[in-house]
Amino acid sequence: MTYRRKILVLIVLLGSLLGVYFVYTFYAVFFQDNTRFAQKSQVVYIRTGTDLSTLVTQLAPYLKSPDNFVLAAQKKGYATRIRSGKYVLSQGSSNNDLINTLRAQSQTVLVRFNNQVRLEDLAGRLAGQLEPDSLDFLSAFRSTDFLKDKPFNAENALAMYLPNTYEFYWDTSAAAFCTRMWSEYQRFWNDTRLEKAQALGLTPEQVIALAAIVQKESVQKEERPKVAGVYLNRLKRGMKLQADPTVIYALKQNTQNFDTLIKRVLYKDLTIRSPYNTYRNKGIPPGPITMPDLDAITAVLNPEEHRFLYFVADPSRPGYHAFASSLTAHNRNKQKYVQWVNAQKIYR
Repeated sequence: MTYRRKILVLIVLLGSLLGVYFVYTFYAVFFQDNTRFAQKSQVVYIRTGTDLSTLVTQLAPYLKSPDNFVLAAQKKGYATRIRSGKYVLSQGSSNNDLINTLRAQSQTVLVRFNNQVRLEDLAGRLAGQLEPDSLDFLSAFRSTDFLKDKPFNAENALAMYLPNTYEFYWDTSAAAFCTRMWSEYQRFWNDTRLEKAQALGLTPEQVIALAAIVQKESVQKEERPKVAGVYLNRLKRGMKLQADPTVIYALKQNTQNFDTLIKRVLYKDLTIRSPYNTYRNKGIPPGPITMPDLDAITAVLNPEEHRFLYFVADPSRPGYHAFASSLTAHNRNKQKYVQWVNAQKIYR
């Protein structure tokens, strides 16, 4: 074999080796399994504005070769087009599969909330389920631009957020969340419910504020229409609601300590100056004292018709109340309750 021929053979061999190397590298970078999590899938949440370096740091625990992922991302043009959201990576995926997954529409999450007492509580609850933090949500809730053309203000804004389970994209902004909740609120208040509220002489916001009191008064759902009937009877007669839960709310608002547990309302508490104290003020408070369940709202819209004007906890039926249509009968029921409370040594 001549020298020139040996050189040619060597070049062919080197070319073949290089070709094999590039084919293997191409396969390893794009099509070889690059996951290292034991479960069948791994959920990742990519924040808005994430760059490639940050993303790789986030994904590194789930990748066999972060460097190969970077190469594939750069070659496929994903490095500068990273999308925020929730994504589910499948075990055994190649970089090509992973990037195609991350390029696709992000998946939705189920957002649940109920029984929040204040907007601050709702903001904290949502911050654990969606990308915005609690301050972002609170700012959106209180935005004057958002509230100005709606029947809400700082006092009753909580009424707009109806407790339920909703489907959202994880990276939904706080402002977009509020817009969606306004749409849900309008959908809830259909013609039938609006007609029932009007028949009671109440606005939807007043219905919700009253429903919040009804919910706080009774944990028994089947009893709530009867409780609602009592308050509506009192409103019709021009009587004060005299609802203990509103006093408790006023006390907590006064101290700004909503974690305080108050089991018993004292006579001195009834004098607290607050628009929420229904022992001092007539009518429905300016806003809800909690986020009422939908069944509490339904109880107000569909109250039990009766003549009762009073009720007090019934010691013989824990969780239920004794109702009365006269003050004399109510005082007898109340005396039994006070004796029971004292026997239990509940002083606050």
